[in-house]
Amino acid sequence: MQDDLKKAVEVLRSGGVILYPTDTVWGIGCDATNENAVKRIFEIKKRADAKAMLVLIDSESKLPGYVDEVPEIAWELIELTEKPLTIIYPQAKNLAANLIANDKSIGIRVTTEKFSKMLCSQFRKPIVSTSANVSGKPTPANFSQILDEIKSAVDFVVTYRQNDLSEPKPSSIIKLEKGNIFKIIRS
Repeated sequence: MQDDLKKAVEVLRSGGVILYPTDTVWGIGCDATNENAVKRIFEIKKRADAKAMLVLIDSESKLPGYVDEVPEIAWELIELTEKPLTIIYPQAKNLAANLIANDKSIGIRVTTEKFSKMLCSQFRKPIVSTSANVSGKPTPANFSQILDEIKSAVDFVVTYRQNDLSEPKPSSIIKLEKGNIFKIIRS
C-alpha cells in the first residue's frame, strides 16, 4: 500500500489522474484545485462539465478551507453518520473553478477508508472522487468491473484492493442550504 500511496501522490502533484479505491466505489481522481486535471476527468468520463463532481478530504477540520461557511447541521451529520455521506455545501472556494457547480456549491465527503484517507492526508489537498465509469454507463461495483477504456485513460492505477470483490454502494448525498435547510438527494 505504501508504494501505491507514494506513486499516487506523485501523479496527483504532477497534475495527473488516478484510479483508486475509496470508502464507496472505485474513483477517478485528481487534484481538486487543478483545472486542467479536472478537465481531463470530464474528458475520460465523456461527461458534460456542467455536471458537478465531489471531492474527498481526510478530516472535517479541513472543510472551512473549501466552503465559506460550514452550517452547524453539517458537523452533526458528519458526526452521526454510519455510512459514507457526501454533503453538498453552498459557496465553495479554493477549488478548481470547473469543479464547482453553477450554483457555487460543492459536494465534499470526509473519507474514513484507510487508503483514500491516507492519500488525502499525504497529498494535503482535496481529491476529486467520481465513479470509474463513462457517464451514463453503470457504476462498477468493484475493480473487476471497470472498463479497460477507463483504466488506460488514467496516469496511474492503484493496485491496493483490486482483488476486493465486495460491492460497496455509492454514498448518501445531502444538499445543505442557508438556514440549516437540507434536502436528501440520495439516501
